[in-house]
Amino acid sequence: MRSKFFETNVTLDHNPAKKRLAIPGPGRKDLMKPTMSLASKFEHITPDEFLRAEISADAKHEYVDGRVYAMVGASNAHNRIASRVLGSFGGQLAGSPCEALNSDVKVRVRSNSRTYFYYPDAMVVCESNPDSDHFQDQPVVIIEVISESTRRTDEGEKRQNYLTIPSLHHYLLLEQDRPAARVFSRTTGDEFEERSLSGIDSVIDLKPLNAQLRLADLYQT
Repeated sequence: MRSKFFETNVTLDHNPAKKRLAIPGPGRKDLMKPTMSLASKFEHITPDEFLRAEISADAKHEYVDGRVYAMVGASNAHNRIASRVLGSFGGQLAGSPCEALNSDVKVRVRSNSRTYFYYPDAMVVCESNPDSDHFQDQPVVIIEVISESTRRTDEGEKRQNYLTIPSLHHYLLLEQDRPAARVFSRTTGDEFEERSLSGIDSVIDLKPLNAQLRLADLYQT
């Protein structure tokens, strides 16, 4: 979950005095410590510079076309739903070439000559990048658990970028506070159609994985 309050501006000369953190909203006192150390006097950094720095960073960051944004921790409800998604996929994908990955794995999006790195709450890949990589390029399913603080990014910027991934079949937005979902699924015409589901008895069918997510499994306490 990206912080809506601050953006990390990174520099590349290893001078701690040049590390800056812009905080235009609430949470100012708790977020004053810079969370990433890089090297240059330029505001934008390259994807390779980001990947090298992220390996040793104290916190996770998202990369948006040269800008780096620090991420903040999620609520218990958010993490519970994301964990249950992974648990549901575990048994269904057993014996297949596909695997479910948690929010510690980045997805790389390259669209219109721009590069993005995000940390989805969960994703499924069937053709994985090499084990030495720290990101995936070919997810078939991406899941984000959304709240009011993340809704704008997850429904806007991320949806727009995720849907450009050629391998992607489904993008799921799961509500954090109630059993409801928006599902974007690729059609035979290579477009995406949207479905909205609500209620504890709803089921999300995920073709071509031959898998499904039952909202009862994700939301019941």
